[in-house]
Parts: sequence; C-alpha cells; structure tokens
Amino acid sequence: MKILLDECVTKHLKAHLNEYEVFTVREMHWSGIKNGKLMSLCVENNFDILLTIDKNLQYQQNLEKYPVTIVVFNSYTSKAEELIKFLPSFRTQLADFKKHKAYLINKPF
Repeated sequence: MKILLDECVTKHLKAHLNEYEVFTVREMHWSGIKNGKLMSLCVENNFDILLTIDKNLQYQQNLEKYPVTIVVFNSYTSKAEELIKFLPSFRTQLADFKKHKAYLINKPF
C-alpha cells in the first residue's frame, strides 16, 4: 500500500503508518502543486491513497479521472497527536476502500 500525505497533513504521521509505504508531498518535491496536478502525479507514481484533511478536495476534482483513493481525516488540525486518533478507523476501513472514491474518516468518540 503506497500512501501520499498531503501538504496539510503533518509529516509526523508517517512514523505511525510504518506498515505502509508512505511519502510526504514535500519528500516527493511536490510542494505547492495544485490538487488536479497532484492527483495526476499520484497516478503516475502508483500511489494507492492520498491522505488529507482537506474536506474540499473530493468536491474540487472529478474522481472518476484518477484511479486513486482519497482519504480525508475529519480533523480541523494537522497535529500528529490528533491525527493518530483517526488511525484505528482508517485501518479498519482500508480493505473496503475503492479507487476513484473519497472516504471521510471520523475519529471515535
């Protein structure tokens, strides 16, 4: 599973996803790239998932064009200690994710 952490997601989350192949936008030298081009780069570089907290991304792009899964953590902060709380739900749902779709993950209460 190859995952790209969007610019709005802290790089510190990567350490908590060590069972996957995870890259940050910055590591890929894609900082500042607009979402449409970023989606194309995900496809070209065989990413399975774009992980973000940008709730608008799924509405700004035609997901049918991109065989990538968008996963949105329903968070208002990118702090690692907050995003870690979403990981159990993410891992539970991972097997059901489909390409060309976006999924909103809520943290458990």
